[in-house]
Amino acid sequence: MTLLPSQQPTYARHHASAPRSLPGDTCPGWVTRGANFVVVVSQAQAGDVLVRDNLDEYVLLVPETPGLSVNVQSGGETLQAEADSLTIVPPGNSRVEVVTGAGLLVRIFSSDVTDVLALADNHATYQVPNPDVSPLVAWPEPVGGYRLRHYPLANYVSEGSQMRVFRSCKLMVNPLMKRTVPRDVHKLSPHSHADFEQGSLALSGTYVHHLRYPWGPDMTLWREDEAQQMGSPSLLIVPPKVVHTSRNTDAPGVLVDIFAPPRWDFSKKGMVCNAAEYPMPLEPEGQA
Repeated sequence: MTLLPSQQPTYARHHASAPRSLPGDTCPGWVTRGANFVVVVSQAQAGDVLVRDNLDEYVLLVPETPGLSVNVQSGGETLQAEADSLTIVPPGNSRVEVVTGAGLLVRIFSSDVTDVLALADNHATYQVPNPDVSPLVAWPEPVGGYRLRHYPLANYVSEGSQMRVFRSCKLMVNPLMKRTVPRDVHKLSPHSHADFEQGSLALSGTYVHHLRYPWGPDMTLWREDEAQQMGSPSLLIVPPKVVHTSRNTDAPGVLVDIFAPPRWDFSKKGMVCNAAEYPMPLEPEGQA
C-alpha cells in the first residue's frame, strides 16, 4: 500500500515558474487546487481586468502592495478595493479591474467552480480523492443575501494575535498578520487536522514548511519528516493528519491560510471577524 497522490502535500512554487494566460483575465497567473478549493494568483498591473460569471461566492485578496488599487463590480454594486483588503464577491457576473499600481491579486474559489478547477497545475493529483477529506458542504447564506462584502484588513487587528479569520458559505480564509522578523524557532506551532486540508499561501518572504507524517501499524509506510523551503508566491497544501508548521526565514513574511468548508473550531471560539454576517449551520452530531 502506498499513499495516493491526494494524500501527499502539494508544493506549488509559483516563484520558480512562469505564470500563464487564463480565460477571462488579461493578466497571467498560477492555478493550484486542493480537494475543496482552488487558488488563482494573478500577476496584474494597471488596466488589467479579471472577469468571471461564477456560480457561488469567491474571495478576492488585494495584498499590501504600495499603490495597488482595484475596482470591483458585481450584482449592480461597485467598490474600490485598496491594498491590504479582502472582498467576498457574490455569485454571478463580476469584474475586477486594476486601477493603479501593479502586483499580485489572489482569488480563492470553491471546488464547485469546475472550470477553474480543471485549470489547476496539480489537477491530476486529485483524480482519486483523498478519503480523509470531508466533503464540501455549504454553510447558510449570509444575512441580507449575497452582495459585495469588503474588509480593509487593518481594521481587524487583535492585540496578541496573528489571526484575521473570515468566512463565506464555503470558504474560510485567514490572512495572517505580517511577520516583520523571522519567526522564532522556539515558538512554532506544530498541529494537524483530522479531516480537512490546509492551504498556506505565501505572498512575501521565504518560508520553510515542516511536515511530519503519522505512524501507523505498518512500519514500511512510515515517512521521513519533510522541511521544504519555498519563496513567494507559493502555495503549500497539507493533507489531513499530517503535522505541520511554517516559519519565515526572512522578512517581511506574509502568509494566508485557506480552508474549505469553514472550520468549526475557529467559528465556535468566536475567532471569525465577519461571523455576524455568515451564520453557522446546526452543529452535526459528534462535531468537536
